[in-house]
Amino acid sequence: MGPEGLLNIRIAVPDLNGQARAKRVPAAQFDKMMRGEAKMPLSALNLDIWGNDIEGSPLVFATGDADGYLRPTERGLLPMPWIGPEAAMLPMWMYHEDGRPFEGDPRHALSAVVARLKARDLHPVTATELEFYLIDDSGPEFLPPASPVSGRRAMGAATLSMRMLDEFNAFFDALYAGCEAMGIEADTATSEAGPGQFEINLDHGADPLKMADDTWLFKILVRRLARQHGMAASFMAKPYSGVSGSGMHMHASLLDGSGRNVFDNGGPEGSEMLHHAIGGVLAAMPASTLIFAPHLNSYERLVPHAHAPTGVCWAYENRTASVRVPLGAPKARRLEHRTAGGDVNPYLMMAAVLGAMLAGIEDRTQPPAPVTGDAYALDLPQIPATWSDALDVFSHSQEMTRIFDPMLIDNMCRTKRQEMAGVKEMSDHAVRELYLESV
Repeated sequence: MGPEGLLNIRIAVPDLNGQARAKRVPAAQFDKMMRGEAKMPLSALNLDIWGNDIEGSPLVFATGDADGYLRPTERGLLPMPWIGPEAAMLPMWMYHEDGRPFEGDPRHALSAVVARLKARDLHPVTATELEFYLIDDSGPEFLPPASPVSGRRAMGAATLSMRMLDEFNAFFDALYAGCEAMGIEADTATSEAGPGQFEINLDHGADPLKMADDTWLFKILVRRLARQHGMAASFMAKPYSGVSGSGMHMHASLLDGSGRNVFDNGGPEGSEMLHHAIGGVLAAMPASTLIFAPHLNSYERLVPHAHAPTGVCWAYENRTASVRVPLGAPKARRLEHRTAGGDVNPYLMMAAVLGAMLAGIEDRTQPPAPVTGDAYALDLPQIPATWSDALDVFSHSQEMTRIFDPMLIDNMCRTKRQEMAGVKEMSDHAVRELYLESV
């Protein structure tokens, strides 16, 4: 896509919470944007969920709130279907003035992990599955949206319901058209267990940065198009108590330089390298929980028997485990990471998983035996059950220092401490309103 016919461009970059920090610029400045001359304070990537500066952050007053330089990603200029043909979006990432990648940029964090894997001639193939709710937020309480066909609300579970897909067909037609226009490779859509809940899978690909981009852009697209159809869309982990939460599952395998899946040993059990990767993911899972569950509401989803894993374990073809190895053709052998909520920053989430896989391979970490049956009923190590516990484990973790730059770790900890203080006196409904479209 080129700038011809455009009136304006949004230059946008994800912050630590995955929110798009952006500027609107005249289309006439497109060449300047492509040369990397756009600026934004480095601190803009380390704002809290409300968009406030982080008090005491070294990125703010201590360094004069210095600017970074935004350079376009490989993605290039993208249409904005929720606005129209007069506007486009240019995804960016942040650099220092001297050309160094900014250590607090989530996309650079993922890029660094991918580079370390490729240095070992390991090339990730990834895919994401995103659950979200369509919500009527026009009244004092959240409700499932009224069907555009019948006018009735779906108040119960509608797992794999064709009727629900049909009744919201106009929204999904617009969504798939938007994905195609933006180069997001959306695959299957299903109706899920919660009222007004759906899932869409993004097709697997050999570029983890594109997959994270697709996931980030998809969340923006879903939220904006839902508003055009008279609804809200939310990737909040748990918009309603007592019903299914929304997760973001990630599938990952590794290819060698010849394109062979190194997790494939010809049989259903998978290779030794698959087991080492799983061992690394499990070893890092408690410390990674703050990445997988970054908000107060996240922990409402992570409870037993709520279709979200709570025990640190793995299994073959078992959705109660935190890491699942799907069965099927050996050449497609992979792991599925099932802990993260829909409210994550996809760049950080994918960096945490791929980085832990690499650590497990480097250390030849042996996982425990795979579990069978209901993992909730087993005596297993547990992931942190509260936001504050997750922050404490994350902040003192050696595993995280192998994956993330110390600046990003410090920024994340400062951000979450400030957010914890901010939500302390808020009601449950006010918290849900806060997270409705911000995560």
